[in-house]
Amino acid sequence: MQKRYYCESVYILLMLTLIVFASPTALSAATDQVPVRGVVTMIDLGARKCIPCKMMAPILVKLEREYAGRAAIVFLDVWEDRGPAYRFGIRTIPTQIFFDKKGTEVYRHEGFLSEEAIVRQLKIMGVK
Repeated sequence: MQKRYYCESVYILLMLTLIVFASPTALSAATDQVPVRGVVTMIDLGARKCIPCKMMAPILVKLEREYAGRAAIVFLDVWEDRGPAYRFGIRTIPTQIFFDKKGTEVYRHEGFLSEEAIVRQLKIMGVK
């Protein structure tokens, strides 16, 4: 069981690395891998230069570490690549979308979302 979680964690880390450091063409391809199948996924669609997005950045980093292997926490910069904004139909940034393990959207929020609210939603979705 631990090996499976380790493999999922490595896969998630690889995908996040691609999202952060890849070229725009590769970035679009990497975003096709979200939501991550088989694990609850929270996608934060924003921009690195957006003020509320900057406020959420340390929260996302912390939660990504805390939930490694149990949930995928993914940030997508829609100013660098507009593809995810169109794909997920966002109207404003930041927008957070939560997906269940099957990749079905369960919850959507627009604007800043606190750590407590994110943790609460993950718990509602069965993430311990």
